[in-house]
Amino acid sequence: MVVMNPTGDIALQERNLILLSLAVMLVVVIPTMVLTVVFALRYRKGRSPHLYDPHFHHSTKLEMVIWLVPLAIILCLGVVTWITTNTLDPFRPIERIAADKPLPANAKHLDIQVVAMDWKWLFIYPEQGIATVNELALPVDVPVRFSITSTSQMNTFYAPTLAGMIYAMPGMQSQLHAVLNHAGDSWGFSGNYTGDGFSDMRFRLHGTDQAGFDQWVAKVKASTGALTTDNYLALEKPSNKTPVTYFSAAPQDLYGRILNRCVTPGTACLYELMAKDRAADRDNGGIMSMPAMEHSSGTHPMNSTMDHHQMAHPAESGT
Repeated sequence: MVVMNPTGDIALQERNLILLSLAVMLVVVIPTMVLTVVFALRYRKGRSPHLYDPHFHHSTKLEMVIWLVPLAIILCLGVVTWITTNTLDPFRPIERIAADKPLPANAKHLDIQVVAMDWKWLFIYPEQGIATVNELALPVDVPVRFSITSTSQMNTFYAPTLAGMIYAMPGMQSQLHAVLNHAGDSWGFSGNYTGDGFSDMRFRLHGTDQAGFDQWVAKVKASTGALTTDNYLALEKPSNKTPVTYFSAAPQDLYGRILNRCVTPGTACLYELMAKDRAADRDNGGIMSMPAMEHSSGTHPMNSTMDHHQMAHPAESGT
């Protein structure tokens, strides 16, 4: 039922879409269920034989109902799908804070970098220079831009009161634009089964006003310990029921190195491997050589070129 009680405008629009789709489909479902009972009673054995016409073979009125009602439903859902597929595209920046509150002309996005790990969530706030594990704090009525990736396997980032599910994939970047409209505490979780610690891969979602958010940032900055490379590599190891953890500082290029799978010192980044392959391709007259495709990292760079929105390139991660 948390999906039916959203606190963010994107989740609210998605909830309304669910209810609209349900209402349209019930136009067929309810009459069908009612007519099932009516026909069973009306044409049961023992009723008047005059109700049965052995010569009946066609009814124009009945055919119109049978065909026009489903076509109308398909048309309605098709129009709704076309509109919402564009307006609720997670890569598309939001155009309003709420239904009655347009986005201010000078509104600035809050950037948050999300990393799905085994089995915990890492949130990096690049502008604030902090990072947290399993706790996400958002100021109310501030548009948020999430950049989402994963460390080792395909996952799904889902905060049901905020917005819909978004895939997180190693070496790839997804995006989500959303806004929180009400203060309060909620939660988020992994929507994609990933193994042993999947059931406990949850995070707190804390919504507050701007003053409360600033206080929360100050509290995180006052914590001991920075998210250094060594600390990240230790954090990256699989663990269950990881408690909320604060990091007072995080390198600006950390997310870019996670995205390009080169956090470990001495590891070549994906964009470097792809550039090397392109150069080898040109040198071989357009035919990529097998040796150029085999790298010590064990990761084929072609796996990172599925979608131009999600190319593993540092320019997309702000590094």
